[in-house]
Amino acid sequence: MAERRISGSELAERMGMNRVSVSRLKNSLTMPRLNEATLDKLCQALDCQPGDLLRYKPSQPNKGAA
Repeated sequence: MAERRISGSELAERMGMNRVSVSRLKNSLTMPRLNEATLDKLCQALDCQPGDLLRYKPSQPNKGAA
C-alpha cells in the first residue's frame, strides 16, 4: 500500500470491502485467513502477485535439520 500510495480506505473501496475488514488484514499479527476471492481482490487492487504480499517466517526451528 505504501509503495503504491494507497490508503486503507481507498484499498477497501477498490476491493469492495469494509475498511475495518481491510484494516484487520493489514494489522493482523498472525496470518489471516485469506480465501481465493480476497487474495484475488488484493492482488487486483494493488496490481501485484501473491508473493508480493506474503513472506514466509518459520514458526519454530526445524529440530531434525542437519
